[in-house]
Amino acid sequence: MDDLLSTLSTGIPSLDATIQGVLAGDNIVLQTDSLGDFIPFVHRYCLNIHASGQKIIYFRFADHPSFLPDGLDAEIHHLDPAKGFEAFLLAVHRVIEKHGKGGYYLFDCLSGLAVDWYSDRMLGNFFMLACPYLYQFETVTYFVLLRNLHTPLAINAIHETAQVVLDVYRHRDMFYVLPLKAYLRSSRTLYMLHCWDGGVFRPVTESAEISAILSDIPQPWLDVNVDRRDPWTRTFITARAVYDAVKDGKKPAEDPDSLAIRLVRMTLTREDVLFDLCCNYFELGDLLAIGKRMIGTGLIGGKAVGMLLARKILEKDVPEYGTRLETHDSFYIGSDVFYSYIILNGIWHDRYRMKGSAAMYEEADAVAEKLRSGSFPQDIVAQFREVVGYFGQSPLIVRSSSLLEDAYGNAFSGKYESVFCANQGSPEERLASFIDAVRTVYASTASREALSYRSRRGLLSEDEQMAVLVQRVSGGFHGDLYFPHIGGVGYSFNPFVWNDRIDPASGMLRLVFGLGTRAVDRHDDDYTRIAALNEPLLRPEGTSDEARKNSQRIVNVLDLVQNAHVSRSFEDVAASADDVPLEIFTTRDHEMERRAREYGSAQVFSRYLSFEKLLGESEFPRRMQEILQTLEGAYRHPVDIEFTANFTPDGGFAINLLQCRPFQVRTEGTRVELPDEKAARRVILRTRGPVIGQSVIRKIDYIVYVVPEAYSSLPTGERFSVARLLGKIANHPEIDGCLVLMGPGRWGSRMPELGVPVSFHEIRNVSVLCEISRMHEGLNTDLSLGTHFFNDLVDMDIMYLGINEGHEGVVFDRKTLESLPNALSRLVPEAAAQELLVRVVDTRSHGAFYLFADSHEQRALLFDAGTEIPSS
Repeated sequence: MDDLLSTLSTGIPSLDATIQGVLAGDNIVLQTDSLGDFIPFVHRYCLNIHASGQKIIYFRFADHPSFLPDGLDAEIHHLDPAKGFEAFLLAVHRVIEKHGKGGYYLFDCLSGLAVDWYSDRMLGNFFMLACPYLYQFETVTYFVLLRNLHTPLAINAIHETAQVVLDVYRHRDMFYVLPLKAYLRSSRTLYMLHCWDGGVFRPVTESAEISAILSDIPQPWLDVNVDRRDPWTRTFITARAVYDAVKDGKKPAEDPDSLAIRLVRMTLTREDVLFDLCCNYFELGDLLAIGKRMIGTGLIGGKAVGMLLARKILEKDVPEYGTRLETHDSFYIGSDVFYSYIILNGIWHDRYRMKGSAAMYEEADAVAEKLRSGSFPQDIVAQFREVVGYFGQSPLIVRSSSLLEDAYGNAFSGKYESVFCANQGSPEERLASFIDAVRTVYASTASREALSYRSRRGLLSEDEQMAVLVQRVSGGFHGDLYFPHIGGVGYSFNPFVWNDRIDPASGMLRLVFGLGTRAVDRHDDDYTRIAALNEPLLRPEGTSDEARKNSQRIVNVLDLVQNAHVSRSFEDVAASADDVPLEIFTTRDHEMERRAREYGSAQVFSRYLSFEKLLGESEFPRRMQEILQTLEGAYRHPVDIEFTANFTPDGGFAINLLQCRPFQVRTEGTRVELPDEKAARRVILRTRGPVIGQSVIRKIDYIVYVVPEAYSSLPTGERFSVARLLGKIANHPEIDGCLVLMGPGRWGSRMPELGVPVSFHEIRNVSVLCEISRMHEGLNTDLSLGTHFFNDLVDMDIMYLGINEGHEGVVFDRKTLESLPNALSRLVPEAAAQELLVRVVDTRSHGAFYLFADSHEQRALLFDAGTEIPSS
């Protein structure tokens, strides 16, 4: 056996390395689209056996040509499947017993057995009996199975029993192999797509290349029950027949356009405006392609529809973008799966009672826990397994896509979960991680943030089912890390005009290096790059030193060793990314290099993320502006998008459009003329920006002011208590007018040393939110444009004011706020001891307070007029 083991091989050394070697007992199954694609693999296998002095044992039973290379000597056994299953199996067993331990075997195409026996089940049964026998005798055996011809009765039996299963694809005359199983073997790249290039199998590491290859290859219907004749499957079967008839130039049995409209209503949306848009852009073939990639039935949800619709708009209205967009190969878990899940796991009644309960938020916690621990029907788990196998070890993201999400009027920004799966480990480990991610998304429907948002928008009684969008993570493998070059958000209308040269209608971007989570989630320890698209090099910072100081230092990536979504310093990420064209995104700090030379230091990392070359010398900002304006034109409404982009050293790039939705902002451009301050009894606040929101004139009823010095002196634990107290005040039944909330640092910060860690649920009734920069030296009062927090402010029509004390033209009268009577103990008696920390001013009892704010001019004035100002 020792001599034999040294020759165990597929005949392709690089393929041996890819699957971590061939082991004694291996049954190796190759799944191909044609038998011709099997030939290059089986010939090398046979020739290697011959070269080692061994003889191949070949079972022939099909009517296709021999798999043996011409002239190669082999021991051939001719079998007749027509004689029956038992006779066929016993003949195979007798040959194996005769040859004993060891040996190299080859079978004709297994797909023919299902035809001969009229049964996929019997094909599976044969494999479950033959394969273990071959394994027991420590043989190596090659099988081939034609892809997309068999039901799970055969496929599952073969995959569970074989030691090695390989999907073989041919794309543009190149062969690709995707290992689906390699028993007792593992590596970080084992389950990745591999390209056979120049005799070597190399992992395909860029998401754009993987998606382009796999999406171009015919895929089976994911739902194996499409031939069951329920209304859903009957409609899709009819649609397939109509589509095929039109394609073949025949008269279809039904009108294709009418059928397309029916499928839009079945799978995409029933919301009137979005429905009309979808009917305008999706054709029957597009809808069939979506159906093939669905798990279960129902709607695919707002986020999935937004992504697909945006791509179709660009494809039809600006065809040239077909070459600029990274191919997507997403899957969709239908909304009916969620409904089945809550019924199967006994959650429906709890969820129904929760929405009408006075203790809704407390009961929601118990519902969320049940949603996190439920089980799925076996047919759904089987489809989950297919999806995980399809992606291999490419990272994926499991994203919420509820029925109300991303629609006109309701953004739900950040209210529901999206979960990254680094997708490393064995197939079973990856499947378990995927199922946990889906459960997490489902559980987020009962989060306090989501319920609060729905309550505020009058949506609690709406049917809010959760579909799920499963996407390949855009990017590439860089050492032990995986990430795209850049990610971010874009707005077709820019609500933050910090300079007269900015045209709001031209839109804006919020950019980060690496995963875009750093752009959409609020991060208190770092910065992002804001770019107005008509003046992309214009920065809010006044000097180059400020720009360098305010550059991104932390990068979000997927760590393939930790199998997790993590944050790393840009310097560490750059060290592992020597294949990334950093010069496009970075600027060298020549002053740092000069100082390093003076101190005799040879090693200094001087690059910082400025994005100057990207924004000033490439087509990228112009292309993004065109994309945003095209989408706004189709939607007839401002939009916001999430995107990634990956670049080549010559400046070429591919954009991955991940999400698109209507941007909940008013653009009518109302202007407000600020009054003469001489007429004011006292000025509480004058600011020169930032001012975010619709220009307004408002009478102020309450001001809640957190004293910065008192807050800064608190231990960390007590700062969370302050956030809870503010929630009680803001949601007190007596607070029913216009409430201004002022406090130090960043509202909603996850780091209490940088601001007050309130949740949006707690401040949902606030009308004006003011961030005071004075908390401690060096605090970044980043506006977080484009983050979910920023979207909440815009979506809920909350005005944002930045108070940069010490800046020219800024006035902030703390003394008046601290001298006026404090209503805290009256509203929340148990918090009386906090009166020096939190001040609640009932302005109605102490004058006539007004806010005049002009977002276009970036000016605001909050003052006591002494008497009521007549409405104009």
